[in-house]
Amino acid sequence: MKFKEFNFANELLDGLDAMRFEKATPVQEKTIPVIKEGSDLIACAQTGTGKTAAYLLPVLDKLIRNGHKDINALILVPTRELAIQIDQQMEGFGYFLDVSSTAIYGGNDKEEWNRQKNALTTGADIVIATPGRLIQHLSMGYVNMSTLQHLILDEADRMLDMGFFEDIMQVVTHLPKERQTLMFSATMPPKIRELAKNILHDPEEVNISISKPAEGILQAAYMVYDTQKIPLLNGLLKDKDLPSIIIFSSTKIKVKEISRSLLNNGFNAKAIHSDLEQAEREDVLREFRNRNVQILVATDIIARGIDIEKIDLVINFDVPRDAEDYVHRVGRTARAATQGVAITLINEKEILEFYRIEQLIETNVFKIPLPPDLGEAPVYNPEELKKGRKRKGGYKGKKKKNFKKKDHNKS
Repeated sequence: MKFKEFNFANELLDGLDAMRFEKATPVQEKTIPVIKEGSDLIACAQTGTGKTAAYLLPVLDKLIRNGHKDINALILVPTRELAIQIDQQMEGFGYFLDVSSTAIYGGNDKEEWNRQKNALTTGADIVIATPGRLIQHLSMGYVNMSTLQHLILDEADRMLDMGFFEDIMQVVTHLPKERQTLMFSATMPPKIRELAKNILHDPEEVNISISKPAEGILQAAYMVYDTQKIPLLNGLLKDKDLPSIIIFSSTKIKVKEISRSLLNNGFNAKAIHSDLEQAEREDVLREFRNRNVQILVATDIIARGIDIEKIDLVINFDVPRDAEDYVHRVGRTARAATQGVAITLINEKEILEFYRIEQLIETNVFKIPLPPDLGEAPVYNPEELKKGRKRKGGYKGKKKKNFKKKDHNKS
């Protein structure tokens, strides 16, 4: 099903077209109509199935059509990393929209606290928050939730595993009773049912399982430090007589750096990212399809819309944030019963993200030893990392930038 079939507002469709989002994932196809109708929803969907867009897009559509003032939607998440990630996706989906969002999460930085307070008091349209930090702001009395129309719980089972049940219920006491509540959870244990019974009203239910890469795809990965990624990439591509290679990276800054390095080393490569006009993007893709360009370097935000078959090699320069994106990308190889290769470069901060992908696709991807001339590599030890972070009682993430109404510089 294509996104235009959801009858989204034209401004939202323009943003999706710019990002080259065309076809909805299964969770989006099943949940977006329910959310647009205004029903409460409980969806069992793994991380990486496209659930973030599943709830953001219909909420944004409502904001555009009905107008918006002050806080309209609250998204509760278990960790600051997820809050930041969703906020970044908001910037992409809201590229052409006058819609604001802010991420609210813990930390001892006074400047960060003031940024969050400013965003909450000036009325960000969409607030993405960890429960504990939001409660601290709510207790100060300056957060007005009376205009809220949507409450969304993302990774609800993980929040309960981390002991947030009481915090969630406390947050709910500050919200209007008349609202739409959406709950997304990877599993559906009894405690999730209990939470749903407390805060949802006659919800619709959706259950989604993730697809898996085709058997003909050879999947492999390298453990690397960030400084080793580009040297490894140049070494991997040296003397490779492959007519069609795609490299995906997380930001346009990295894409420019990668393509510049490849060009300096004599490779036939071109980049595609959000700084290019639509006509320029189409020209690059046309050259790549016609095999006039061997290597295409693209940002994540463009990745899903690149509809090109017969790719010989896909390289994830960064670990994809969503497992669905991983499956979608590596699936560009091994078409029509052919063999294909997909390689992912994993730094020490991306280990748990890649581990979650392996769990979802039920595959242990082979880790290739790093060439000796590049030095030592990080160790792939997701189980130890999980234990260590659990003992510390939380997850650490990047410092959030200052709150802005819109930021068109994101890739």
